[in-house]
Amino acid sequence: NNLGILWSERDEIKTAQTYLESAEALYNQYMKEDGNPPLDPSEHFMAEEEKLTDQERSKRFEKAYTHTLYYLAQVYQHLEMIEKAAQYCHTTLKRQLEYCGYYPVEWALNAATLSQYYLSKQCFMESRHCLAAASVIFSQAGQVPSAEDNETEQDQQDLRQRKAEIARCWIKYCLNLLQSARKLLEDNIGELDPDRQLELKAERKKEEDEKEKGRKKAVLFGTSDICDSVLAMEEKVSSVYPLDFQEAREIFLVGQNYVQEAKEFFQVDGYVTDHIEIVQDHSALFKVLAFFEEDYERRCKMHKRRIDMLEPIYADLNPQYYLLISRQLQFELADTYYEMMDLKVAIGNRLEELDSHTIKKINSLAQLAIKYYELFLDSLRNPDKVFPEELEEDVLRPAMVAKFHIARLYGKLITSDSKKQLENMQTSLEYYTFLVDYCEKYPDAVRAVETELELSKEMVGLLPTRMERLRAKLCPFI
Repeated sequence: NNLGILWSERDEIKTAQTYLESAEALYNQYMKEDGNPPLDPSEHFMAEEEKLTDQERSKRFEKAYTHTLYYLAQVYQHLEMIEKAAQYCHTTLKRQLEYCGYYPVEWALNAATLSQYYLSKQCFMESRHCLAAASVIFSQAGQVPSAEDNETEQDQQDLRQRKAEIARCWIKYCLNLLQSARKLLEDNIGELDPDRQLELKAERKKEEDEKEKGRKKAVLFGTSDICDSVLAMEEKVSSVYPLDFQEAREIFLVGQNYVQEAKEFFQVDGYVTDHIEIVQDHSALFKVLAFFEEDYERRCKMHKRRIDMLEPIYADLNPQYYLLISRQLQFELADTYYEMMDLKVAIGNRLEELDSHTIKKINSLAQLAIKYYELFLDSLRNPDKVFPEELEEDVLRPAMVAKFHIARLYGKLITSDSKKQLENMQTSLEYYTFLVDYCEKYPDAVRAVETELELSKEMVGLLPTRMERLRAKLCPFI
């Protein structure tokens, strides 16, 4: 183990791996061939009556092996053998609980970090288990008196920060579970597919019996008393895909509670980036919950909540220092107004006749979406306010989508003034044309915007004819 640590500190990770793997093999071979706890190195310098009991020897030997696994987990992480690293990390955490060799805060953070690996693999049951165990073990940290009983303000601050970090892992869990369910349930235009919903509900009924077996197979942490607390914690949130609004709402509410908890520590003064990321996650929770809501008016209200939390943050942000976050917020605000406009149009289509209030609302939402898309596109301009000839890869798709959405939004503006309508169509055509021309000039861009490009080409073909007809109507009055 010590040679492994030594080489890893010299950044010779491969050499460290060799030593640590041979330590692991040594343990396995010894346990297979002998199995009795060996002498502890310190015993060579002890009087006979001071020698350790077998129980104590076993404890020390197992602790040394737990260290082997702990270091191997880190080595595999360095070598980007992620799956193996996660496996070793899980075993280490399990053994630390078994042999009571852990610091609650450190253990909880490692378990919460491991949960994010399981999340990336869509193993929601394991991810939830790690998070529940992290929360339970972390709660012990408050009960353990420190070396000097009077904990410093700094210690308290650190504890609060760690608690907020675990809360953020819970937020990601709820968000990922909802988003994965959305992917399963959406049709080709991103709406809820009722047939798929019924099919998945029927499948789930069949799987209920299998679930218990699966539970037994999951890698459980802890001794029986810890296990009970962990299971109780797990019961507060599901690990199966929500298939309707009610189920989605329960997961959403758990996520929202953790948002409040994380925001208590990561406040905007002092933790700008963290605070904004948490608010963005909160907005994303509302966005995915809206997908499950069938009532368009209520869905609109959910998007309005997103606007209310994002706009004040954007208004206070200095784009000079936070350009990337500023762009993210501009785009998200534009997208949210765009979704609200689409919903209002859908609500309007159900009416026999559009009333002036609905028209005003649709136009206002469309103009606000245009405003934020334009702000996003303006942020890509150089200091001389010139739009780039060729777009960087990381902003190519968002910039093209922004252009496409602006084109569509100008087409959605409702006006009784035919001249104004003609102007809007002209602007719309210019934006569609930009997309088509850009993709002709840079064919590599096509992959990023295939659907949008297809529709843009169609509109570039259709709009001039429509405009001609409108002009013909206008001619007698001009």
